[in-house]
Amino acid sequence: MKNIIIIGAGIGGLVAGNLLAQKGHKVTIFESHSMPGGYTAGFYRKGYYFESGTLSFEDSASVFKAMKDIGVFEKIDFVKHRIRFVSGDIDGIPNNYDDFKKMIYSGFPSDKEKLDMAFSELDKVAGLMGVMDGPMPFLYSGLEMFTSMLPNILSTPKWIRLAKQYGDMTSSEFAARYFEKDSKLFNIFKGFGYPDEPAMMVGSGLWGIFSELWTVKDGMQSWADILAENFRKLGGDMKLKSYVDRIITKDGAAAGVSCNNTVYNADYVISAGDYKKTFQKLLDDKSLIPHKLRNSIDRAAVSEGYFTVYLGLNMSNDELGKHMKVPNVMVFNNKPGCDIFNSEDSEFFSKKSADLYSPSMINPKLAPAGKSSLMLHTKVPYRWMNNWGGGDREVYGQLKEKAMEAMIDSASRLIPGLKDCIEYKDAATPLTYERFTHNSDGASSAWSWNPKKKFYKSGMSVNIETPVKNLYIGSCWAVQIGGVPGAVYAAYQCAKKIKN
Repeated sequence: MKNIIIIGAGIGGLVAGNLLAQKGHKVTIFESHSMPGGYTAGFYRKGYYFESGTLSFEDSASVFKAMKDIGVFEKIDFVKHRIRFVSGDIDGIPNNYDDFKKMIYSGFPSDKEKLDMAFSELDKVAGLMGVMDGPMPFLYSGLEMFTSMLPNILSTPKWIRLAKQYGDMTSSEFAARYFEKDSKLFNIFKGFGYPDEPAMMVGSGLWGIFSELWTVKDGMQSWADILAENFRKLGGDMKLKSYVDRIITKDGAAAGVSCNNTVYNADYVISAGDYKKTFQKLLDDKSLIPHKLRNSIDRAAVSEGYFTVYLGLNMSNDELGKHMKVPNVMVFNNKPGCDIFNSEDSEFFSKKSADLYSPSMINPKLAPAGKSSLMLHTKVPYRWMNNWGGGDREVYGQLKEKAMEAMIDSASRLIPGLKDCIEYKDAATPLTYERFTHNSDGASSAWSWNPKKKFYKSGMSVNIETPVKNLYIGSCWAVQIGGVPGAVYAAYQCAKKIKN
């Protein structure tokens, strides 16, 4: 039996904690917040439930396997998302990738030849995604791992050819091949995921939106709570409101942590949080990090943060549903000049359309009877307007209010009379997310998705090992493209490393 400390009770920390406690190890999870979950969490305000960060996840085969391995799958009500796409030229709720294509063709009939060329490339990636219908090999060991790899091995030559063609191409560069820059189709094709994400992710992302986008009926917080409760039943110790201020090393190896002026010893430490802050802030001996790696960590770009508006509405779910149709709406109605790479544009939010998500349309119990909850969200420029006011609380409040009102104005175009129904409102900036999750710049999905700004050489690898012996990364920061599946992969790799 090993004594293991996990820093962070996000999905990675919770899964790793459960897997290791099942093995009989002594496991303690330290979480700085008052509840578990990290980005995979939620909260109530005046009877309205809102998601803290994560709205959905993909790769259900891997996530569901993890929940079954832990023994909690039957306790969680996972439901599939349906997405409505709205712009000045399209408005539909496709059931699958082919339906989406039909919607785009019908909205832009004069661009058929351009669309034929673009989709001929995206179809190649989407077609390969259908082959990968089982859990990722990272979740297995031995013969099972080899068997799970077979479908991937058979399709490897095709993946290699596509990677050579599109490996370092961004979504913007891909869109510019077929559509005039800043045209409606250019903005749609570059705007499905993160800014300048890999071109291959456009095809795989579109396939995933219709086949692999899931959420939790009772809210993400219920999922985190179930995992935390199971962890405790296995004998694990969950310490909430417990910020780890230092990772302690001895003879070049992790030996414990410091929290609230108390030292806790450990055989292994798993940092289930921000990779950058693990080494820039928490590690007690920075000399253990090779100089080249230290510079790489300092320079590495992270994924964009979100601005989210939380609204409690004196409007029934049925009435809200008449306008939204489905709980999740993606809007492509940006005004000219909207540039997520311009951190000094004070009018960014008046140009940026807001996506909409209603937890209470997923589950009416997540709002007071006869009322509904609504979230408006969008990715924002890094450190917008001198990082939201340069530390001046008054300016921060003014910028936050300005952005919030602009987002509500944007949503009001889809939901007439929205402003008159607001009973509760608040908003979260990237600084809010950084304060609660400790992710650098409020990063919403670990490292940057831009293939030209990779931290890891391979976008498919899981990198839990660090220069410090017995210190592992057990969060989505262990993979280049973060998210819930990445955190799960990392958790399994950590559990494999730590043997009985």
